[in-house]
Amino acid sequence: MVVRKEQPLLFELGAPGRRGCSLPPPDVPVKPLEELLPARLRRGLPLALPELSEGELVRHYTALSTRNHGVDSGFYPLGSCTMKYNPKVNEELARLPGFAFLHPCQPEESVQGALELLYRAEACLAEITGMKRVTFQPAAGAHGELTGMLIVRAYHRSRNDHRKTVLVPDSAHGTNPASAAMAGFEVKEIPSDERGLVDLKALRAALDGDVAALMLTNPNTLGFFEEDILEIAEAVHEAGGLLYYDGANLNAIMGHARPGDMGFDLVHLNLHKTFATPHGGGGPGSGPVGVREHLVPFLPVPLVERGEKGYYWKEDLPLSIGRVHGFYGNFAVVVKAYAYIMMMGAEGLRQAAADAVLNANYLMERLKKSYDLPYDRRCKHEFVLSARRQKKMGVTARDIAKALLDYGFHPPTVYFPLIVEEALMVEPTETESKATLDRFAEAMEEIARLAEEDPKRLTSAPHTTPVGRLDEVRAARHPRVCWDGDGGSS
Repeated sequence: MVVRKEQPLLFELGAPGRRGCSLPPPDVPVKPLEELLPARLRRGLPLALPELSEGELVRHYTALSTRNHGVDSGFYPLGSCTMKYNPKVNEELARLPGFAFLHPCQPEESVQGALELLYRAEACLAEITGMKRVTFQPAAGAHGELTGMLIVRAYHRSRNDHRKTVLVPDSAHGTNPASAAMAGFEVKEIPSDERGLVDLKALRAALDGDVAALMLTNPNTLGFFEEDILEIAEAVHEAGGLLYYDGANLNAIMGHARPGDMGFDLVHLNLHKTFATPHGGGGPGSGPVGVREHLVPFLPVPLVERGEKGYYWKEDLPLSIGRVHGFYGNFAVVVKAYAYIMMMGAEGLRQAAADAVLNANYLMERLKKSYDLPYDRRCKHEFVLSARRQKKMGVTARDIAKALLDYGFHPPTVYFPLIVEEALMVEPTETESKATLDRFAEAMEEIARLAEEDPKRLTSAPHTTPVGRLDEVRAARHPRVCWDGDGGSS
């Protein structure tokens, strides 16, 4: 029997009179609060804040941290997320005082080092993607998508062409149609063919004078490289549209192929995926957008330029979509990504992509014996299994995901892409050893065996985690997010 030890809330700890710090006497005259604030701005009741010592506070948050699962504590095969190891030296570099203590409103002459880093990082990403210029303003991947769609809209409007439709494959990330819709476009879905690739015939039929762009991930979210990409690019361009690259899966091809050479007009990247900067609970992210030369005038302002007197902000872009961020993106993330690129070098990036593909294919070949493989062909960095076989025994993809927690593994992505029934999307990345992959495969194989022999053990999982199986429907419909002051939450 598993005994789960409840972690008390911070508000349930401490005692009156305890202090976590000692403040010096004030060096300004002390006045009663009544003299400083009118009655309408003063609280009627004292703040319900816990009174804790520093030790109690540290122990509380340390205990909470041990209940999280991340890339530093175990294998994290979250498909389409590239949860690779984040080198700690990059964290140290981002914490250098010259970077960490900057203020975004400082004058240009006082931040030359930071501007140079942005300039050099942009050059690296432009080379990796085959683009002309890159902006670091977008704060994350979906923000980069929206920025890209706003650029698409601005480009067509500058030509007095008010196209209304964006095409999206049926295997695409859910943020793709959402970003297009937020930019004011109507979204039309393009089906996949029997290979798990864009149906070229259906695409050609959908391309008309109203199509502004095709949003495409390559490799796609099934883990396959779009073999017809040159024909796709030609067809989209012949129709007057733009080809947009979702960079979520760039980790599979960096150093081997460039979106610009495939015919893509603009890309967004995920520095917090491909370039080894923490994301998820360890964020923030960064979703830079790169464009080919004909789209440079529409990039957000400002851009970093280099002149005779050093580096400076360029604001003079009359066709720009404007700012998409209060300042210039999440700078510390760019520092870490640039450090990663410099550390790896061109050959290292190529090797990382090759190892990611090798790891994925190794796992896929091993696990396809225990699970259905809807598209049995060589994958890139990730692959999608189906738990259809297990579902017949009463065990769903969600049950398998919960059961994996008992084996010490973070679950893969489930129920995505939507075109695969009971989908399990696995991305091992390049940073895991064969020993780790084997342990994960053994856990998945044992779960498949239990689905036949003891399905109730899986449908009631997890059994060893601090929190057991939650009522997800109730949690979504009746969330309790606030402590009510009486030992409960509301």
